[in-house]
Amino acid sequence: MRYIGWTILITFWVCLAAFLHYTLPHRDIVRIVSTYEERQQLNDWTRIFWSRPDEQSDAMITRDVQFIQGVRANGKPIVYRNEDTGWSWPPYFKFDTANLYTEAADAVSTRAAPEWYVVTHYGWRNEFFSAFPNAISIRQVDGPDASKGIYWVNIIILALLFAFFYAIWVRWRRFRQARIDPKLEELQDSWEAAGDAVDEKRGRFRRWLDTWKSK
Repeated sequence: MRYIGWTILITFWVCLAAFLHYTLPHRDIVRIVSTYEERQQLNDWTRIFWSRPDEQSDAMITRDVQFIQGVRANGKPIVYRNEDTGWSWPPYFKFDTANLYTEAADAVSTRAAPEWYVVTHYGWRNEFFSAFPNAISIRQVDGPDASKGIYWVNIIILALLFAFFYAIWVRWRRFRQARIDPKLEELQDSWEAAGDAVDEKRGRFRRWLDTWKSK
């Protein structure tokens, strides 16, 4: 039972960490090299990696998606999708896909004369699942070594989650000390008392047998 409990607990925290890592915003400093639009196949098992700003997304098999191509300072490519989140999850309330696409197209630069931008996004890039991070905003910076800024949203959300789980843990600890631990102690005492009674009866039975042996 102990191993089952630890397995459940570890699985819960791993799933929560993966959920937060996918949902919370991240920032990359990239050089934008191109923007394009492509029709994407929405498979049932990869649909979770695409935005659902409207009810049509559940019924549509394909749709046109805007993409922003970038290159990091180390030369590694990164491709972002540019989709509205609307009022759906995650709650970024992004409605300016067209404006962001125009900004990205205007920010395209060459390797000879690079311009660097911080791209704020959420999600993962996975070639196997055809998953792309969704770009939320872009802003120009001086160079690839510029500061990405402080992750205030992440700090606030993680602090609130820590406070929430800490409050639950404190209340559970108090409940266990007030209700569960006394019951367990009473049960243990009753078991010990029952064991003592059994030992005493065994001792009497042995003494009675000893009286017959002496005869």
